[in-house]
Amino acid sequence: QVQLVESGGGSVQAGGSLALSCAVVGSFVSVADMAWYRQAPGKETEMVASIRGGGSTNYADSVKGRFTISRDNARNTMTLQMNDLKPWDTAVYYCNAEVIMPMAFSPHIYWGQGRRVTVSS
Repeated sequence: QVQLVESGGGSVQAGGSLALSCAVVGSFVSVADMAWYRQAPGKETEMVASIRGGGSTNYADSVKGRFTISRDNARNTMTLQMNDLKPWDTAVYYCNAEVIMPMAFSPHIYWGQGRRVTVSS
């Protein structure tokens, strides 16, 4: 059984900072690509940032220069540092991970439970 356990987030005023963390727990071989997604009220889910096992990163244009994604492969954790937050960053943020399972031909995709981030103007 594999779970993605998220922590962090909360409420902040515009211009402030928050961080989100995601830990992959359970029995597995390794973790491949990881990413953060978000869903704002009334909008579709969008990818915020992703990070490959080797550390290369990709960001949505709307967060470039403000958000930083990182990971600790030894601890199977991922962090999203969010600076200079804007009201339109308000959303539920979800952790996503491709997990390599024993005897599996392809990675299994897992999602966290979601953490709310609220940015007030």
